[in-house]
Amino acid sequence: MKYSEAKQGRVFILRLEDGEILHEEIEAFAKARGIGAAAVLILGGADENSVLISGPEKGRDSPPVPMEIVLGGVHEITGTGTIFPGKSGEPVLHMHIAAGRNGTCSAGCVRKGVKVWHVMEAIISELTSTQACRVKDPQTGFELLEP
Repeated sequence: MKYSEAKQGRVFILRLEDGEILHEEIEAFAKARGIGAAAVLILGGADENSVLISGPEKGRDSPPVPMEIVLGGVHEITGTGTIFPGKSGEPVLHMHIAAGRNGTCSAGCVRKGVKVWHVMEAIISELTSTQACRVKDPQTGFELLEP
């Protein structure tokens, strides 16, 4: 395990609106307000044809081959994530959501595009006094958190 400490900064309350793309809006908001690191909570509705990344297809194959889940119909969602700077220094959202509809549930990363259905609510809790960032791992291709 690797770790570091941070302090609580500002807290933002957001309402994402119909048709917006979840990760694009959160990252743009973070960049515009100088948020380098944060914890993020979200809930609301994901529109049909939103895409989640899940997997990998085969256990520990290297590099991992992700699977895509395309949501058929509108889904209720809840999720958690983090924002940390990527290679370019820009804020990068890493968020996983659970998406449910009609008694079934899918889960995965929002990176491929989750589209807001009418409304999503987000709480962004800024983390300060940290140098944590994302660094690309050559074996997996993942941008891993380096605390």
